[in-house]
Amino acid sequence: MFKNITELRKSCAVCMDCELCKTRTNVVFGVGNENTELLFVGEGPGEQEDLKGEPFVGRAGKLLDTMLELIYLDRSKIYIANIVKCRPPKNRDPRPEEKAECEKWLKEQIRLIDPKIIVCLGRIAACYFMGDDFKISRDHGKFFDIAGRRVMALYHPAALLRDPRRRPETFSDLKVLESEIKKICERM
Repeated sequence: MFKNITELRKSCAVCMDCELCKTRTNVVFGVGNENTELLFVGEGPGEQEDLKGEPFVGRAGKLLDTMLELIYLDRSKIYIANIVKCRPPKNRDPRPEEKAECEKWLKEQIRLIDPKIIVCLGRIAACYFMGDDFKISRDHGKFFDIAGRRVMALYHPAALLRDPRRRPETFSDLKVLESEIKKICERM
């Protein structure tokens, strides 16, 4: 157990617990407001994130920023993390053993930040929280109560770049999120 995010970040930065440490440029720990009630979680860093050491900085990150603006949010009001903290080679999906090794970092981030709402960005993050039966095409935009928190999934911004036809659904999901934030968050 760590006392704060800074202590946790320092420990995570030297992690060598799985094979991903051999190919990473940077550990992509997470960024944002550590006192937020709203945590966004993706699957893992891509090439641009690995180079910069920050989540969601490429094209998908720019789209995420636009999505946040639609509901009057920005990165200063939320925290963004990933399930795995190192880039899987060629942006492949994280393997079960990699997610298992990295899980301790995300669990501590959640404990220390203590968000009321967790927003999963994409299928892999959603399945991590809600189980393998979760179907992003069926269950996006719905809230689930998990371990005392409200958890929902949005299509991953990279998926929206590949298939813009999903954007109207995502806009509706963002409005559901905005409503839930107004309902249960006190500091947003």
